[in-house]
Amino acid sequence: MTLPHRAALAAGASLLALATAATAQSTADLYDLGTLVVDGSADPSDPVPGYVATTAATATKTGTPILETQQSVSVITGEQIEDQGATTLGDTLGYTAGLTAQPYGTDPRFDAPTIRGFNGADAQYLNGLRLIRDLGAPAFEIYSLERVEVLKGPSSALYGAGIPGGVINQIQKRAQFLSFGELGVGVGDPKATEGFVDYNHAFSDTFAARVTAVARDSEEDVEELTNERKYLGLATRWAPTAATQIEFLGSWLKDSPITPAGVPYGLVGEVDDDDLRSFYAGDPSDDDSEREMLNLGFSAHHEFTADWSIDANFRYQKFDWDYTGFYVSGLDGDGDTISRGANDTSEDSYTQNIDLRLNGYFDTGAVAHRLVVGLDARRYGVESGSSFLSADPISYSDPDYDGANLGDASFVSADDLTLEQIGLYAQDEMSLGNWRASLALRHDWTSQTGTTWVNGNPSDVGQDEEATTGRAGLSYVFDNGLAPYLSYATSFDPEIGTDNSGSAFEPTRGRQWEAGVKYQPLGFDGFFSAAVYNLRQENVRSAYTDANGIGDYRQEGEVLSRGIELEGSADLAQGWNIRGQYSWNDTKVLSGDNAGNALENAPTHNASLWLNYEFASASALDGLQLGGGVRYIGERYGDAANSYDLEDVTLVDLQASYALTEDLGMSVNVSNLFDEAYVANCGGFGCYYGDGRTVQARLTWKW
Repeated sequence: MTLPHRAALAAGASLLALATAATAQSTADLYDLGTLVVDGSADPSDPVPGYVATTAATATKTGTPILETQQSVSVITGEQIEDQGATTLGDTLGYTAGLTAQPYGTDPRFDAPTIRGFNGADAQYLNGLRLIRDLGAPAFEIYSLERVEVLKGPSSALYGAGIPGGVINQIQKRAQFLSFGELGVGVGDPKATEGFVDYNHAFSDTFAARVTAVARDSEEDVEELTNERKYLGLATRWAPTAATQIEFLGSWLKDSPITPAGVPYGLVGEVDDDDLRSFYAGDPSDDDSEREMLNLGFSAHHEFTADWSIDANFRYQKFDWDYTGFYVSGLDGDGDTISRGANDTSEDSYTQNIDLRLNGYFDTGAVAHRLVVGLDARRYGVESGSSFLSADPISYSDPDYDGANLGDASFVSADDLTLEQIGLYAQDEMSLGNWRASLALRHDWTSQTGTTWVNGNPSDVGQDEEATTGRAGLSYVFDNGLAPYLSYATSFDPEIGTDNSGSAFEPTRGRQWEAGVKYQPLGFDGFFSAAVYNLRQENVRSAYTDANGIGDYRQEGEVLSRGIELEGSADLAQGWNIRGQYSWNDTKVLSGDNAGNALENAPTHNASLWLNYEFASASALDGLQLGGGVRYIGERYGDAANSYDLEDVTLVDLQASYALTEDLGMSVNVSNLFDEAYVANCGGFGCYYGDGRTVQARLTWKW
């Protein structure tokens, strides 16, 4: 099968979607596609009914069917997000192969899932453009998302700088050419109240707009820590001609997240875990957090002919954060007095992202080509300061919350930095009969300029780097839906900032071999994949404490991550939705201070299974939907030195929903049903627990 013309397929898919659209019962149910087989040219950002997505926007930037993509891709659809009651990225990724979704436990400030053993704090994208921040991308509002896509393995050939573990692409809800809405309220335990609205209106056949808003007030297991979040999103879509489409995606988020201070390692195993999980080592008069993020994004698509088109994607982000929070540093000999300190930070940053692509179809003899030639550029500027302050110790058995008496700073750092990157890339996806092949090549130029201060001592930063990265893949698509593949890919990532001596970090570099097989059955709606990989990264940055007790980062040698991933999802006619995965990941530091150690937060075994059942409309339980899942997180280490052994844990989740009327429904989600108290991470700043039992109930009106 040769690659079809984009224009004809897009038009056909759009007409069918409009003709079959019914009253929206959820974002993912906007379109009833029936038995239509989508071959990849329809917009992969559109809603998908059920749990099975057959196309993805992230892997190739062209919407190529996942079956024909020679790299592992996981898609968490809007319906799965809704069924599982996800409110954080960690919730969303809990049933995805190759990931440890919440390696640091409860942390409402930002998400840092590990991907194939590598920290994914800086691997997060929004609508295909990177969310840049030195210490982890800020948590985005999950209710605003249509889907989340995870591309596993090095991806610099299309995205430039990035970790070798992969890319987590959060795709926002877009305006659609039909009218629908959703309005709801919710309550939860630990204490949580929320209101949300999602309203889309088609003003004409050429213009539509969508407003998404959330107001949420929540507590953590540490009840003294609360987070007030407000989110407002606006999306518009304008199609002035059949060949042109322009979209706006804007959002504003304001919240007040504070992470628990943790508990000393010396108390773990000595005191009841439930009590440790809820212990508050901070102080209400000093804990403080105010964060605000603005995103303004534009995208445009124009078709010159049936075979040639251009895409432009731009986003501006403004991010401001003032934060004071606590950490624990040890336990006195009495087994009760906890030493602690405070971290006071301020951050003011902006990001400019643009990606321009020329797309074309052409044939060379019997070989059909889908070509992408692109240029993308980004600029990240940050002014930030951070101080580690002394604080009075606190008693575990008799804590005093009358002020922590914050004292002089023992360590002060500040940055005034600008990071710029520009990249040129080309990708050719080829088809010859049942054979599929892809080649991608990219060259990047990066620069980092500015000044850093450590305890008042300035260091000028001036670093220019360039790198060439690529990807090659080959697969064969059998007529029965089976597709074995082989690929090789590379990555690089210029590290932001310097060490305490003022020396800029060298870029990290990664390379991966991956082989696997994908299967899209013809007899039912499902997708299954198996992959083996061998992944290496050089110049890895790790944390350590110097002879003076001051924390710093340094780069060490090379690390290896190899593994096996099995994943599958299915939407069955009998009302079942199923998603399951198993991951085996073996990591090792090959050289440097921690040679022979495993990577931190990288369990060797990881598995999960989610089942969801909707009773038939003709049955006595019409309108009832029941679901549940099991997540297993294997043994792992909490730090690079492998000083902290973390036990494995099995968690159970439940879900139920009931349609009271055609438009009114209620749902209940329970996460960690048996309230397992488990240590998610331990390190130099204490130990942190995973979420306890969380109950969330919602009442939703849809029209």
